[in-house]
Amino acid sequence: METEEQILTRFDDLKEFCKSNWDGNALSKFEKAFQYARLIIGENKFKTGEVILNHSLEVATIIAMEIGLEPDSVITGMLHNVMYAGLDKKATHADIEKEFGTHIFSILDGISKINALSTETVDIHSENYRKLLLALAGDVRVIIIKIADRLQVMRNLELYDVEGQKRMATETSHLYAPLAHRLGLHAINSELQDLCLKFEKPDAFNYVVQRLKETEKERAGFVAEFVKPVEKKLKKKGFTFSMKARTKSIFSIWNKMQKKDVSFDEVMDLFAIRIILDSKPEDEKSDCWIAYSFVTEEYQTNPDRLRDWISIPKSNGYESLHTTVLGPQGKWVEIQIRTRRMDDIAEKGLAAHWKYKGGKESSGFDSWLVGIRDILENPELSVIDFIDQFRLDIYSDEIFVFTPKGDLKKLPQGATMLDFAYDIHSQLGDTCMGGKVNGKKVTLKYKLKNGDQITIDTSNSQKPKLDWLDFLVTSKAKNKVKASLNEERNNQAAQGREILIRKFKNWKIDLNDDAIRKILKKYGFKLAVDFYYDLAIGKIDALDVKSIFTEKVEENAKLKIEEILPKKEVKDLTFDGGDDFLVIDNNLKNMNYKLAPCCNPVFGDSIYGFVTIKEGIKIHRNNCPNAPQMKERFPYRVIKARWKDTTSRSSFLTTLFVSGTDELGIVSEISHIIAKDIGTQMRSINIESDKGLFEGILKVLVYNLDHLEFLIHKLEKVKGVISVTRGEK
Repeated sequence: METEEQILTRFDDLKEFCKSNWDGNALSKFEKAFQYARLIIGENKFKTGEVILNHSLEVATIIAMEIGLEPDSVITGMLHNVMYAGLDKKATHADIEKEFGTHIFSILDGISKINALSTETVDIHSENYRKLLLALAGDVRVIIIKIADRLQVMRNLELYDVEGQKRMATETSHLYAPLAHRLGLHAINSELQDLCLKFEKPDAFNYVVQRLKETEKERAGFVAEFVKPVEKKLKKKGFTFSMKARTKSIFSIWNKMQKKDVSFDEVMDLFAIRIILDSKPEDEKSDCWIAYSFVTEEYQTNPDRLRDWISIPKSNGYESLHTTVLGPQGKWVEIQIRTRRMDDIAEKGLAAHWKYKGGKESSGFDSWLVGIRDILENPELSVIDFIDQFRLDIYSDEIFVFTPKGDLKKLPQGATMLDFAYDIHSQLGDTCMGGKVNGKKVTLKYKLKNGDQITIDTSNSQKPKLDWLDFLVTSKAKNKVKASLNEERNNQAAQGREILIRKFKNWKIDLNDDAIRKILKKYGFKLAVDFYYDLAIGKIDALDVKSIFTEKVEENAKLKIEEILPKKEVKDLTFDGGDDFLVIDNNLKNMNYKLAPCCNPVFGDSIYGFVTIKEGIKIHRNNCPNAPQMKERFPYRVIKARWKDTTSRSSFLTTLFVSGTDELGIVSEISHIIAKDIGTQMRSINIESDKGLFEGILKVLVYNLDHLEFLIHKLEKVKGVISVTRGEK
């Protein structure tokens, strides 16, 4: 247990370290922060039994000594527990702003936001959680302080219970270790990974540690033998340098054993020999390649293992030249060649840029570290100024939303409900009808906001539509809609081609390239696939295509119908006259044909049939107003038809137009004749009068043509009726 004396000694050691880099004001402010934390926190402990003040001091020490950040970051590390929920008397926002300024408070506020974040599904959505962390933090220092805080926790993880150890290790491996890597804090990243392995897989950790101890002397002898000839060449060339052996981290060794499925002894790059050159900025690249040539002159290299991160640095700023060579005793060893500047950046990451103002810009940084170039190029810009200005604007154009299960999803600003559906699964997007956001119904076009809880509604009848492309934001969603539309079109086109092949075979016409060209020319298509698609969806009629190749139109009614309708729909039809005529039964029970509403034929009318694709056969009167156009444009669909003589009675709807003088009671008289004298049924009557004249439209049901003509004759005798004519509808 840490005593107050030990805490004070640790504080004095840290203050002594800071004296070499800080001015008097910064040191006074840090001492004030320590005394303030000591006053607020006192002797309080975490649930684990650890003294909170000691934890805060150790975090501040990591920030100063191991990461090397500026005073404000160290001071914030010292204060980061003064608002801890478990304290009896917590510091308020106003207190912190008053004592240490808005700047310190804003960093502490960012830490509070991160502490409030639930990380239950971090192992599933780790990259999105890392980005959410960055978005919540705002200031990059918040992330660095949280990494230092987590390093201190992991170093003391034995204080936690088993459940706490598991949770901390999971968070660390998926959040904080990768963030340390992104910032170039390689030493901290390696330690965090090792500590995670120690608590998540203790047997694996202990096995690797034991094997490293057993092979320590062997490695030392190998290194001593290896470096001699290379040192000789470098000294002869006048290089100032150092060489050291670096064993891979415990986690890296174990991870390689798992991924490559090899034993400890089979890990090729168990350790690396690092050559660190003292080079001028303008000579860095050439010096590294000269050193590389000395190594490869002395030892056989594996060309597949060359990694050039000098020409193109890693996204986190890492620069080094790696190769693997066959050393003494026939053993492979990894060689890392870099300059002093590159080594400092590799070890300390962001903070190391402080030392190299005015250095050459490195290409290949990802957006996370893009601002570092300003430090490298501008001698007047300090890392403190840089961090103050550096807000994570690269994440301001992103939003984070949640699935019903609480899983986190990242989408660009302006993304819609439909973008979210496609982000989950293409099938979900294709069938999305809308959904609910925070329990409220919304449409496909609803623009999502940070923190929205989303539920998707789907329908099997829903299909991707072309206009979706107008409001979708993500390229993933747009590409999937296009792919679905193209797939649907291609499937339809394939069906159209099959239809054409089958039809030409039945017609005994040769379907060759000339025939296809002839078809495309008639319909004005450049590509056959476009013609096939229109044929499949019914925009082009197969029989119309046939007319291109044969002038003779078949008169046989049955053959015409069989060309268009499925066999099962044809088998119940009746024909006569050698199948030349379709026989229409006046009981109208056969649902494969219907009376056309455009002319309302009745039993006894002269009729013809018209074969449609989706609605079966329509029966029209020969004097139907649409007949001339149908017979001219679609002669191959027109079939002869006649009524079947029968004693059974069915009713046919017909329309009568009645006009005359507006006599008193004329409507009653007309209705009486229809209902009583004739025995027909009236469906509707509509009569309008104007200036003593009237016009009426009657819709009535009659048995046949004779019945209709008798009704017309009776109505014409009504006093005041001038004319009665049969309407087309």
